[in-house]
Amino acid sequence: MSTKKPKWVVEKERRRKAAASETVWLFGIHAVRDALVNPRREKLRLVVTRNARDRLADAIAAAGIEPEVVEPRRFDVPIDPASVHQGAALEVRPLDWGPLEEVCAPRQDGAPVVLLDRVSDPHNVGAILRSAEVFGARAVVAPARHSAPETGALAKTASGALERQPYLRVRNLADAMRRLAEMGYVLVGLDGEATETIEDALDASDGAPVALVLGAEGPGLRQLTRETCDRLARIPAAGSFGSLNVSNAAAVALYAAFRHRTR
Repeated sequence: MSTKKPKWVVEKERRRKAAASETVWLFGIHAVRDALVNPRREKLRLVVTRNARDRLADAIAAAGIEPEVVEPRRFDVPIDPASVHQGAALEVRPLDWGPLEEVCAPRQDGAPVVLLDRVSDPHNVGAILRSAEVFGARAVVAPARHSAPETGALAKTASGALERQPYLRVRNLADAMRRLAEMGYVLVGLDGEATETIEDALDASDGAPVALVLGAEGPGLRQLTRETCDRLARIPAAGSFGSLNVSNAAAVALYAAFRHRTR
């Protein structure tokens, strides 16, 4: 009699198969340096100019990879020609951080999780990863479809956080939210029209870890995402004019969560 595999096992196997056929080109001195010194990162090919090689000498030695040194005019790698690569590009496999239940297992420090509902701009996701690292989030979680994958642009905006801050892309966001709820997280969706403030929602969590859920600019949270949240909260503003973009909203919410759990 066969037994059905747990969802996280199926998801992990799917990620491994996908990663085996995918590669990502990271570019820019900082993004390449952070990837080179990350032991979790599988590195395939490093293309550098002589100047970049000298600037990355220690990281190249630590990675044990043989660089391909090229002239600046012959920097022929498959990235956007307009990218500011600074003479360094590294082909890598996407990172596999492991299953949601393992990465997001609640800790005593009450660190939050960030969930992104169809946030597809790599610059926004990169900025959110950076804020998540600064304020000690457990992970940033997004659906595998309709969200920003690992790209050079995302890595460059994240300024190294992509190598250190878990970024999990799951098959179904609502399912991931329910699994987090089963683990004890309170799901707080950010909604500019909510009556409750983010501070009130955090106070109402009564010491439980919080998962902050943010939607794409414009559409916001999808209906199912909203319905799966435990609470909806807004970031209070001085007036009715203007609004924060999703990466700024994430930074403010993460700071509020950080202050709440460390006060």
